[in-house]
Amino acid sequence: MALTAHLSCLLVLVVAGPAQGLKDALRSQDPGPQPMGLKEVFTLFQIQYNRSYSNPAEHARRLDIFAQNLAKAQRLQEEDLGTAEFGVTPFSDLTEEEFGQLHGHHWGAGKAPSMGIKVGSEESGETVPQSCDWRKKPGVISAIKHQKDCNCCWAMAAVDNVEAQWAIKYHQAVQLSVQQVLDCDRCGNGCNGGFVWDAFLTVLNTSGLASEQDYPYKGTVKTHRCLAKQHRKVAWIQDFLMLQFCEQSIARYLATEGPITVTINAGLLQQYKRGVIRATPATCDPHLVNHSVLLVGFGKSKSVEGRRPRPGHSIPYWILKNSWGPDWGEEGYFRLHRGSNTCGITKYPVTARVDKPVKKHQISCPP
Repeated sequence: MALTAHLSCLLVLVVAGPAQGLKDALRSQDPGPQPMGLKEVFTLFQIQYNRSYSNPAEHARRLDIFAQNLAKAQRLQEEDLGTAEFGVTPFSDLTEEEFGQLHGHHWGAGKAPSMGIKVGSEESGETVPQSCDWRKKPGVISAIKHQKDCNCCWAMAAVDNVEAQWAIKYHQAVQLSVQQVLDCDRCGNGCNGGFVWDAFLTVLNTSGLASEQDYPYKGTVKTHRCLAKQHRKVAWIQDFLMLQFCEQSIARYLATEGPITVTINAGLLQQYKRGVIRATPATCDPHLVNHSVLLVGFGKSKSVEGRRPRPGHSIPYWILKNSWGPDWGEEGYFRLHRGSNTCGITKYPVTARVDKPVKKHQISCPP
């Protein structure tokens, strides 16, 4: 963690360049630590995230990409209207295209199926609490998952959703199989992307989900390798629904029914470190959504001195669970501004409804 903090502190100095570093040194007359060069910062990045490259040419190429990403992070820092901090992340040596291929849907925006989805009809008279955080309820939110090189955020978000809904309804914590969804899916595209409704349809088609322990995650997909019938199911869903495209309605459902999935534009997350992202449509297009995550709560945060809006004004935010491991963001989570449809959070608010299968009573005709 100390190395992470060190990289963050160096970001502005590296982007500003040697000239600015010299000016600051002369102004302060402080003989303390001098700004590190780009190559030194890149070496620290390689150590922290265990990066190595096949040859000197590839190393030079990644160094150039790293420098471009640092400059972009600094620009995002200046443009953000919330409290977000951008800087060195596990993805700082990837181009924007490479990042999108690994961590976006990577294929054309799909349309939600007309069957099996209902528009939420929550009571408008119910009040929405000031804050809500399902992470504080023991057993509801499972540990942060890590999709690694498999582009399966859609499956992980859906499984996270079922785990949370099951724990709330039946007071039973479960860890469910993402690999089953990938192996048995017929609608999505495995490790090349999909949508949460593809995952829910798969759960319905395979009559429930096995446990993660019995059917563990491998991060690869083999065609015609669905092993769902070989494992005992431990959780089931009855259907899934689409909520109203309104942040107030989403907050009400989240507070009263539990976590849901949302699909957002993930472009800013490549450089994200912590804080509340409040982006404009120009920097995070709400129509171009490409990454599914679990919405687990909401609240308000104080603004930061020197940032917009002016200090003292609270900033409402959403809390979202990502699937990039606990070393990314705020221990695997991130926050988006609430009330401005930041990064398209209202486009696809979808949740499963869990239920145990109904046992059919055997009926026989009297002789």
